[in-house]
Amino acid sequence: MRVLFVCMGNICRSPTAEGVLRRLVREEGLEDRVEIDSAGTGGWHAGSPPDERATEAARRRGIELAGAARQVEPEDFERFDLILAMDRENLAELRALAPDDEARGKVRLLLGDRDVPDPYYGGEQGFDHVLDLVEAACEDLLDELRAA
Repeated sequence: MRVLFVCMGNICRSPTAEGVLRRLVREEGLEDRVEIDSAGTGGWHAGSPPDERATEAARRRGIELAGAARQVEPEDFERFDLILAMDRENLAELRALAPDDEARGKVRLLLGDRDVPDPYYGGEQGFDHVLDLVEAACEDLLDELRAA
């Protein structure tokens, strides 16, 4: 199973979700069955590391955020089995970018019917709140991946 997390710039929410799921997958010994990546619908942060505030909040919980931001590419709709948007705006953008109905069927919100709020312009507590939401959602996602 190949999972892609998507937010706007790929420096806060989506790398946080990637890091959380990587840790859970590693703890379960599923690294050989699950491929995880993240991307942004916008490319303005391409090549940048994850936001320092997100990285620090994750580090305090034993989660590593690594890699460099990248923008969603058309090939992602072929490469990934599941594309999880952090909010409705990114969901709509991904559905518009998807080449066909099959690709659109791979796209959904990480939180089901709720948005993961963007902590970028807020304080430190926003990053902790995002981690709380993402950790709970990724635990549920792990159950789904185990069954796949």
